[in-house]
Amino acid sequence: MYDIIIVGAGPAGISAGLYARRANKNVLIIYSGESNLEKAEKIDNYYGFVNGISGKDLYENGIRQAENIGVEVKKEEVLNIEMTLDGFAVKTIDNVYESSVCIIATGNKKLRPNIKGIIELEGKGVSYCAICDGFFYRNKNVVVIGNGKYAVSEAKDLENIVQNVKILTDGKEMEADTTFDVDTRKISQIIGEDRVEAIKFEDGDTIDVNGVFIALGEAGGSDFAKKIGVILDKDSIKVDENMATNVKGLYSCGNSTGGLLQVSKAVYEGAVAGLSAVKYLNERK
Repeated sequence: MYDIIIVGAGPAGISAGLYARRANKNVLIIYSGESNLEKAEKIDNYYGFVNGISGKDLYENGIRQAENIGVEVKKEEVLNIEMTLDGFAVKTIDNVYESSVCIIATGNKKLRPNIKGIIELEGKGVSYCAICDGFFYRNKNVVVIGNGKYAVSEAKDLENIVQNVKILTDGKEMEADTTFDVDTRKISQIIGEDRVEAIKFEDGDTIDVNGVFIALGEAGGSDFAKKIGVILDKDSIKVDENMATNVKGLYSCGNSTGGLLQVSKAVYEGAVAGLSAVKYLNERK
């Protein structure tokens, strides 16, 4: 049982971890996948680096800095965050970690495939959250579009609700083991007028479906948030001045909250989230 679990190891998550650990809290940071920061060839608009710094170096330095002061850091893909009686359970592919407080600092990873009809039918049969919307497809046929462990996780959330669920990889290889029916054909179009009616493949074949769930790559901040009732502002997590969400003990910071997508903003919000989490824990005691 940790005091604080932080999901995400970018500037926001690391900043939150540094402040929380310096307040003598037991902190776990879990991260997985490639950070957008790593893709930056050079950052020269952040304080203190005379000649700039590569995004990769800044990212890796932050993780080492957190580890050096006693923050536990694990590289695992997070599939879900759930509320418990004592706080939160963060589920990864192989483990479940529990904490009193959770901070979402994953950035916003909502990915939309380039498929005809998908934008027009969002909210009309196209969904990005199996736990949120699965109930509306009781005893109906649905598909999950994705090719990784997150797609399999979403399919598992649906299998005891819907009549049939199939995973469509949209032309990609399936990267996760699964017992679900998998179709690797390239998708041409999602067909429907007022509601999703069918999926059309590039080979001309079609299958009738009632719902399409998008689960590309890994789950992002808004994906986790929606499943536990966090209020969103479009695709961003809504927080107050303390980086607190509407769910008690749950905070968010960095790109997950939208706004200025810069390292400076992420570091500031991470510091506020870490300090707010510490205050919350101290007041509970």
